[in-house]
Amino acid sequence: MEDPSLPPPRLTLADRIRETCDDYRHLITGPRLLMAGAGLVIAIVLAAYLVVGANGAPRPEAIIPMATPLPASATSIAEPTSILVHAAGAVHTPGVYLFQGEARVHDLVNAAGGLTPDADFDRVNLAAPLSDGQWVYFPRIGQVTMPAPIGGSGPAGGGEVGRFGPLNLNTATAEQLESLPGVGPAIAAAIVEHRQRIGGFASVDGLLAVSGIGPSKLELIRDLVAV
Repeated sequence: MEDPSLPPPRLTLADRIRETCDDYRHLITGPRLLMAGAGLVIAIVLAAYLVVGANGAPRPEAIIPMATPLPASATSIAEPTSILVHAAGAVHTPGVYLFQGEARVHDLVNAAGGLTPDADFDRVNLAAPLSDGQWVYFPRIGQVTMPAPIGGSGPAGGGEVGRFGPLNLNTATAEQLESLPGVGPAIAAAIVEHRQRIGGFASVDGLLAVSGIGPSKLELIRDLVAV
């Protein structure tokens, strides 16, 4: 026999559920049992509806956002643009050269084997940018006129754009006259002053009247000037 002085044993959760079911078993028999089962089914369906949603798709709050991958065009690195440039004049290996991406005149000079000893370095801009289809002419020392490119663009920054024809003594500026071989700022200014004083040159030989120009210098520039 159990000692009445001792406290009753502690019931587990399973024992409590079992006793509760025994107490109410007579109440859920027959129709009542059916109603209880139907209520359980309804509760399960309602819970599923709240979790899944009316259309069978997960409810918005249950969706985990996914990172959208960038299109291939946005992640790919653009291919460098190639350009073709023609080097002419005072370079060791004149010709057409291909460059990938941006390039400058010094790149063209290196590709063409460098400038020749007679190249006029002071008239070459090594930092000038190149463009596709460009023709760059590197002048020689004392060269005034340069050949014109056929079927393409002339030099832009690297070499010089040649004068296609002799320089007119009656319209040329002092800066243009200085491009003649053996003509510096002093002689160019003297030519302009003499031209203004006499009203213009009647012939190329009229340069002999300009201070600083003698027969030898005249012969040097005779074919490069006209009136």
